[in-house]
Amino acid sequence: MNKQEIEVPVALLASHVGGRVIGDGNTLIRRIASIENAGPGEIAFIDDSKLFENGRESRASCLIVPPGAKVDAACLVEVERPKLAFALIADLLHGPKRMEPGIHPTAIVAGTASVDPSAFVGAWVEIGERTFIGEGSQILAGAVIGEGVSVGRDCVIHPNVVLYDDVALGDRVILHANVVVGADGFGYVPDESNVRHKFPQIGTVVIEDDVEIGASSCVDRGALGETRIGRATKIDNLVQIAHNVQIGERVVIAAQTGISGSSIIESDAIIGGQVGMGDHARVESGAIIGSKAGILPGKIVRAGVWWGIPVQPLEDYKRLNAHLSRVPRMREEIKELREEIKQLKEKL
Repeated sequence: MNKQEIEVPVALLASHVGGRVIGDGNTLIRRIASIENAGPGEIAFIDDSKLFENGRESRASCLIVPPGAKVDAACLVEVERPKLAFALIADLLHGPKRMEPGIHPTAIVAGTASVDPSAFVGAWVEIGERTFIGEGSQILAGAVIGEGVSVGRDCVIHPNVVLYDDVALGDRVILHANVVVGADGFGYVPDESNVRHKFPQIGTVVIEDDVEIGASSCVDRGALGETRIGRATKIDNLVQIAHNVQIGERVVIAAQTGISGSSIIESDAIIGGQVGMGDHARVESGAIIGSKAGILPGKIVRAGVWWGIPVQPLEDYKRLNAHLSRVPRMREEIKELREEIKQLKEKL
């Protein structure tokens, strides 16, 4: 069932986010909203001084603002990071949909599988032999979980997710619809006739606590070892993670990125959308890779901001782009110079 709508005093919300109340702390809040659309019983945030005027006109019952904000409102919560506070309050007021514990009658659960009594298993779910489903986890309609799989506590496995045999999920992992974890990696060995034979793909995938993976992403199993995604990493939709990739903690990867086999992304790196990484590449901690960048096989990307194909430091990329923008004018200048040289030759 859905989480019941609740009303929470502003004072409690402020305490939850480490903020300071200005105004009536007993004001009741039941929903979050945008600054433009908020009304009575709702809370919004402002983190840009350019929008303070919007705050003065807002009908919200409470506004989250940075310290010292010049906003005339009946109730404020001052906090250093308003957007983060807003997200934390949203989680408190609008917790995720949770189903009552139990196993749907259409689910197929193997005899040697272990499903915690507090977990939920939805319609047409399949759970294989020797698989473990932890306390409070939610396995939603149509998910297929293979043999020897471990799913930790309070995980959410959305519809039509497929977990192949022997993969392991930590606690509070969220896998959105159609995620595939543990498919075979893309590895082949050619023979003398150039016929390609599959290299063994018998490893596993380990996904650590608090990881979230977006819809239709795929994480391949290790060839002989493991593919690992570190704690609190967030991965967008349509991301491909190949065999033996090692991703550290708190990494962010945007949509349509492809990461080739045996690459390493260290903790706290940020990867933009549509980035392509060759095999055995390494992205070091603190690196930020811009959208559509191309990282060559074996390349080491150090801390800093990088962009382009092949990937390069942002300042180099911007300088190159500035030169490229002058190419049409340079072409015209070359044509003019050629004409002048021709005329000079004729005179000589």
